[in-house]
Amino acid sequence: MNILFITNHLNTGGITSYLFTLAGGLKKKGHNVFVAASGGELTDKFKESGLEVIPIPIMTKKEINPKIILSAFKLSGVVKENKIDIVHSHSRTTQVLGCLLAHASGVKHIFTCHGFFKRRFLRRFFPCWGDKVIAISRQVKEHLIVDFKLAENKITVINNGIDMDRFRAPSASGLLPDKAGLGLGDGPVVGIIARLSDVKGHKYLIEAMKTVLGEFPSANLLIVGSGRMQEELIRQVSLLGIDRKVFFMPEIQDTVNTLALMDIFVMPSLREGLGLALMEAMAQGLAVIGSNVGGIKTLIQDGISGLLVEPADSRGLAKAILALLNNPVKRASLGKQAQVFIRQNFSQEKMVCETEEEYSRCLNAKD
Repeated sequence: MNILFITNHLNTGGITSYLFTLAGGLKKKGHNVFVAASGGELTDKFKESGLEVIPIPIMTKKEINPKIILSAFKLSGVVKENKIDIVHSHSRTTQVLGCLLAHASGVKHIFTCHGFFKRRFLRRFFPCWGDKVIAISRQVKEHLIVDFKLAENKITVINNGIDMDRFRAPSASGLLPDKAGLGLGDGPVVGIIARLSDVKGHKYLIEAMKTVLGEFPSANLLIVGSGRMQEELIRQVSLLGIDRKVFFMPEIQDTVNTLALMDIFVMPSLREGLGLALMEAMAQGLAVIGSNVGGIKTLIQDGISGLLVEPADSRGLAKAILALLNNPVKRASLGKQAQVFIRQNFSQEKMVCETEEEYSRCLNAKD
């Protein structure tokens, strides 16, 4: 098959990681894969893996924007010249772009829904769902059916996959400093990797850490990510008087070495489609704690592959973190089970094969 992925950018983030894993896996299976995006810090990584990257001016969050029309004109030639079979979009604006390409050229369009959408007027009036929709978790599928009245037979759940080979050992190419280099000391590290957005629940983790440090003063909190909440979170840490125990690190391209610094990974999201960073932490063999919401419930079996806590519950988070800090044997057991669970259920191979099958069904479906 000839497959064209369209996305806004190739910067560090969940969608870019998903694309790299899926596109690389499809290419290994012999498909011709093209990636259209506005560019980004990971563009060279895609090119070095043998994927053809096509620059388009799609860096916009507005679904009615001249950049989408310009991108459609450019990609219509790409679709025709390379005999593209499937256009696969990954955001609201590229969803609209994919529908324009499908209308103009007759190519099949598939959209992956990576999370939860607000029910805005334009989305209802101008839906652009494409021929089929891939939901990254059962909870996302339910959201599309309940909130957007999408037909159930139009949606297929295909969970994100992890390249397990990446998590066998820390990557030497990352060249990240060790604990001492970051000022973390010898104490255990509680960590989170997520964009600094209110929906990720950082403030509840920081509140919990104040309680944790009262009982376990050698612990540290490592917050990895960038976003609009950064200054507010830094102020919160200062007001709580735990500045010396909380460390902020900018978003990073390779998570392997950073995860290797952590002893416990926490994902306290208020909403979450699935949670790629959580999956990577589990693949690394870390004990994980997550909110009892969205796709996190798909990943964590409470007490078996991790611990679940109700969202926005700082006390619950503190209790769960202390339970693991005080019980290294339980921590190791949960991490081991988490790693096995991801390997068996969320592998790159599984995601690639299921997506390939969905492409075939879409191409063979009668209009």
